[in-house]
Amino acid sequence: MNLRKFFLVNLFVLLLGVFAACSNKNDGQTDSGADEQVSNEEASSEEGSAGEELSGSVVIDGSGTVYPLMAKLAEEYMANEQPNVSVEVSRAGTSAGFKKFLVENGTDFNDASRPIKDEELEQAEELGIEVKEFKVALDGLTFVINPENDWATELTAEQLKEIFLASSSIEKWSDINQDWPDEKINTYGPNENHGTYEFFFENVLEEQDLKDDVNLQQEYSTLVNLISQDPYGIAFFGFGYYVNNQDQVKAVHVDFGAGPVEPSLDTIAEDGPYAEFTRPVFTYLNVNHAKEKPQVLDYAKFVINNINNFAGETGFAPLPEEEIEESLSFLESIQ
Repeated sequence: MNLRKFFLVNLFVLLLGVFAACSNKNDGQTDSGADEQVSNEEASSEEGSAGEELSGSVVIDGSGTVYPLMAKLAEEYMANEQPNVSVEVSRAGTSAGFKKFLVENGTDFNDASRPIKDEELEQAEELGIEVKEFKVALDGLTFVINPENDWATELTAEQLKEIFLASSSIEKWSDINQDWPDEKINTYGPNENHGTYEFFFENVLEEQDLKDDVNLQQEYSTLVNLISQDPYGIAFFGFGYYVNNQDQVKAVHVDFGAGPVEPSLDTIAEDGPYAEFTRPVFTYLNVNHAKEKPQVLDYAKFVINNINNFAGETGFAPLPEEEIEESLSFLESIQ
């Protein structure tokens, strides 16, 4: 009996030990699972605060030159950043766009291929609109001809000026070179709504009158079509429209005094050999709207953060990083 009792006591002790070990193991798993759940909840909370879902609209108008770049950014933003925000991009032209921007409840952004004018800034001040200028890229004014034109592939800056100038005696291609066709030069360009027209008028023609018969158009696509059908035509517009339509037009190489230069992303860059016809392009932000509408401020930050990533593929030379950082610093200061 004593031996049996001894055996039973030892068996009971052994079972208690096994039970205790299992209990400790389960307790450890429970604690670990709880810690993991808390960690996941914290991570989820942090992700939510960093990636707030926004809704509403962002309304942009203005430059037809800047349009391809801003349209691409809008597409990327709605697809990958904020699918519940509608970014509407139109292209009335720089000057026409400012008329929509500088009114009560106007557009959120105005894209521009020229700087804002003093009178437009005065109008903004009268309306109580705080305006912020952002340089977004560099563009090169590009002269294009029909692919069949094999004679005027290289022209001097002065010859290009004379082709469009009212006071010039140049009317036919043969007036430039007697070996060239004895055919009238048909001239085309964007109309007065566009900053490209103003840049050309002010910087190339030096504010002298254009010929009366220059065919000025609102849509850049129309200009591409006209040149593609006119072997004796020549037009001017932004580099991006040339890049995206090289199957229909070709660019004139411009001699600024040191030999012909082909417009390209490298040559139109800051201080490049095409610099005489290079210009910055802009977007203007209604800061009041950025303070009132989170989606407008968020989109502005997205644009500046990503502008150099999409500049090249839409026909623009990128900006120096220090200019990007300055723009972001301003946007971060908006409360």
